[in-house]
Amino acid sequence: MHIEKRKVGKQTKYYLAHSFREGKRVHKLRKFLGADLKSSLLKERKAKAQELILEEINRYSIIKDPLQYELSREDLEEIKKIEESLPIKISHLSEEQWQAFSELFTYNTNAIEGSELNSVEVKEVLEEDKWPKEKSKQDIAEAYGVDEAIKCIRNTKEAISIDLIKEIHLIVFKNTKNFAGQFRKPGEEVVVRNRLGEIMHEGAPQSRILFLLKELIEWYQIKKNKYPALILAAVVHNQFENIHPFRDGNGRVGRILLNNILLKHNLPPISIDLKNRAEYYRSLQVYQKKHDLRPTIDLFVKEYKALKKIVG
Repeated sequence: MHIEKRKVGKQTKYYLAHSFREGKRVHKLRKFLGADLKSSLLKERKAKAQELILEEINRYSIIKDPLQYELSREDLEEIKKIEESLPIKISHLSEEQWQAFSELFTYNTNAIEGSELNSVEVKEVLEEDKWPKEKSKQDIAEAYGVDEAIKCIRNTKEAISIDLIKEIHLIVFKNTKNFAGQFRKPGEEVVVRNRLGEIMHEGAPQSRILFLLKELIEWYQIKKNKYPALILAAVVHNQFENIHPFRDGNGRVGRILLNNILLKHNLPPISIDLKNRAEYYRSLQVYQKKHDLRPTIDLFVKEYKALKKIVG
């Protein structure tokens, strides 16, 4: 880190600057310290600015390597055995069962994000075009959108790409968000707080969205024939949520993307149940802080068992 001086009229302005390289791109962080500062005040403000820059650098370290480590042979064998013992196979799903799944998934994935439609209302919307009275048109439109996105991932041959991610977002939110299908713009940063105001999650800096998504896509392409599908899907989903590329709607797009990875590896889809929302969020936090996939895998298996009871 170094001090930069700039002459602006009769003033001398001071900045603390730090540059670092990421791939072919150089990032530069700069903090304004003040103008015409005495050495003692400059030293004091430099120390505070260093702390802020270090915090920002820590944010930039999100998803440098999706797993941070190579899984052991024992880990891989364990996950493969879990996959083999799943209580439902994709070949089990008839068109009627796919419809039941889509209605279940649509209800849960939207309810997790605050939709007030209950499961019966979702079924009536999707099967009968029957709109419940006194319910939000946004909730109804997004029910149609999620159902259409499920049809999309059933038909597409792509597992993950920038275009597919944008397309899923556009399908789900085309009638409710004016930024549907568009990543965050400069200045649009994401900080999720709890009711106490504590920071629960920070999305990657907007300037890094494309780089990190491309890195995740490259990771998938390299590992798709090496890792079991549950690991691939968990990493893609959790990393996507860490990046948080859209202003809103990341949870739903991430859960649809999760199912697309599962389908492309011949595993059935899953629906994160609303009643498991707290467990789902905890699994994301454990992964973000420790890169521990186990809580995510455990939740997936739990949801498969529940799905078996519904469509099995």
